[in-house]
Amino acid sequence: MKKLNIAVDGPSGAGKSSLARALAHEMGLIYVDTGALYRTIGLFMTENNIDTHDAAAVAARLGDIQLELTYQNGTQTVLLNGTDVGEKIRTPQISMAASAVSAIPAVREFLLGIQKDMVKKGGVVMDGRDIGTVIMPDADAKLFLVASPAARAKRRYLELCAKGIECSFEQILEETNQRDQADRERNIAPAIPAEDALFIDNSDLGPAETVAEAMNLIAQKCAEKRS
Repeated sequence: MKKLNIAVDGPSGAGKSSLARALAHEMGLIYVDTGALYRTIGLFMTENNIDTHDAAAVAARLGDIQLELTYQNGTQTVLLNGTDVGEKIRTPQISMAASAVSAIPAVREFLLGIQKDMVKKGGVVMDGRDIGTVIMPDADAKLFLVASPAARAKRRYLELCAKGIECSFEQILEETNQRDQADRERNIAPAIPAEDALFIDNSDLGPAETVAEAMNLIAQKCAEKRS
């Protein structure tokens, strides 16, 4: 039986990773969080005092980066030069750094091979920017997850508070709107859906409801392709 490849895209904070992780578990597939790769590059540049908006400076340091994805009990871990980055890539500062470096062509080219190799093996649920348009244009189903800025900011705020990270809802909402604008307007891999994307608005849906809707859309898409 053919192993399905599922693409999950959408704006920052919509819950792509949570949905992709849950789908992988439900469908017996491997979950690949591509956003973590960009976050890790953003972390490296930030820790080395490189301006993440300076494309030339960022490109010049890519040769100093070795990335490795490992899986333990089905959970993805990113190693940066042999060291687990852990939760350091999940802060608001690194989110903004990730958005900046992901707009740099050299960075996207640097990571393209890693992502394509995973797709070739089949049986993956991959989330992140331009998954359905560039990384997996032949995916069996392409989900585009959306939610209002306020809903996404509230989720992020609660998540950071639970981790003990000091922040305010207003700050997170402002950062959400700023990143949305930057992601929409950038020339490289803007946040736009594939033409055949299946939309899910989960502004008012819980995690279980979002997964159920996604599973239903995937089943419908696969049935259409078989008919």
